[in-house]
Amino acid sequence: MVIRSPTDITHLGALGLAHAIRAGELSPLNAVDAFIARIEAVNPRLNAVVANRYDEARREARTAAERLAKSGDPPPLLGVPFTVKEAIAVTGCPHTAGSVYRKRIIAHTDAIAVQRLRRSGAIPIASTNISEMCMWMESYNLVYGRTNNPYDLGRIPGGSSGGEGSILGAGASPFGVGGDVGGSIRMPAFFCGIFGHKPTGGLVPVDGHAPEPMGDVRRYCTIGPMTRHAADLEPLLSIMSDTPVPNTDPVSFRDRVVYTCEGLDFPLPPATDELKDALRRAASVFRELGAQVRPFDPKKFGNAFFIWSAMLHEGGNPEFARIMTEGKDPDLVAETVRFILGRGRHTVPALALAILEKLLDVIPGDGTRRLAKKGLEVRSEFEKILGDNAILLMPTHPRPAPRHNAPLLRPMDFAYTGIFNVLEAPVTSVPMGYGQEGVPLGIQVAARHGRDRLTIAAARVLEEALGGWVPPKILG
Repeated sequence: MVIRSPTDITHLGALGLAHAIRAGELSPLNAVDAFIARIEAVNPRLNAVVANRYDEARREARTAAERLAKSGDPPPLLGVPFTVKEAIAVTGCPHTAGSVYRKRIIAHTDAIAVQRLRRSGAIPIASTNISEMCMWMESYNLVYGRTNNPYDLGRIPGGSSGGEGSILGAGASPFGVGGDVGGSIRMPAFFCGIFGHKPTGGLVPVDGHAPEPMGDVRRYCTIGPMTRHAADLEPLLSIMSDTPVPNTDPVSFRDRVVYTCEGLDFPLPPATDELKDALRRAASVFRELGAQVRPFDPKKFGNAFFIWSAMLHEGGNPEFARIMTEGKDPDLVAETVRFILGRGRHTVPALALAILEKLLDVIPGDGTRRLAKKGLEVRSEFEKILGDNAILLMPTHPRPAPRHNAPLLRPMDFAYTGIFNVLEAPVTSVPMGYGQEGVPLGIQVAARHGRDRLTIAAARVLEEALGGWVPPKILG
């Protein structure tokens, strides 16, 4: 494309920018400056970016230009800027994970995923907002405040990678790095109209994530790419991964089985009619390509919320109450009283999760262990049904982006995404245009363990057929 304006630059994704820089159509410094300018224009209304390294990024962009002039074989993302969820370490940037207990912590090394992106030539320009200790659907904490959705400022961008979703949806970053233990990449991607990929459990190292996952939770918690263009997902994932994602022949969907699940059963709410319609439109795309579209029984995911909770509880992490206080053993009654008196050190969702975890400890008998065992059975059956070649289409959430604070009334809704974390399955969130209320619709595409390339290929098919990311009108 011919670049005539800053908007032409900021509408490009990672691969588009990398191509323009290598072709001499755009300098690394101009790329970095264009996205910095866009952040400065939209962030006062979004509160998505909470820390920046603009001066360092500009110096690195100048160095990238010198390297480009000297090298005939530059690294693949040389000069391409990107943003990172604040809970994922970037040297010299705050690394609070939204906790007042970590308010003065600065990262002294990059997370492994960030290291690998920087070795590929990419340049981090800013850190983005999160929920407290990455454990809620809304990106709000007592360190940085609340982040807004770029399509409707009165709605949530999702959590915990909500700052990434918001700034990417606003067209102010070409790609981002998010983390996902219960939907924290996919919900923000859905609510903000972009693509997000939760990798297969264990594919991308989680070193440098705060809080640091332990035991089995290191596979349930994942770090992955968030983008405005589906074509960027696979190369970014390959750079961040321990095992490069194979890039062989194009994926064909002819005669491939595509399962559809319109929602989860009680006690979770059904998906809205708009989201069911979006799911059916996606299924129609694959049917036209020759796929065999079949229904998937939602009862296969029965007790999704309780299975997710039990498997994290049994997974080897310390208690969340100790995580949120940096290793202390908090008096949750006293902390609740402090909150009521306006002197709280924690958000409502963090306190509620800590209390819930205490309640799980007193379930009679071996209730949580039985639920965790049931989760392993669900995982085995899911992989058996899908095999190596099928995909599953499902709503990412039962409704489009909720109003601020509304998730407090429906705290289990994230199980639409969370169940796939404990299945350790790869899942890609795909935008599906606007709904009647002017906010994005979307679905998620899942496959069995290790089939990341298949879900990403499905996302590319849907983007080509249905359009993908649409810039938000309210930000200009």
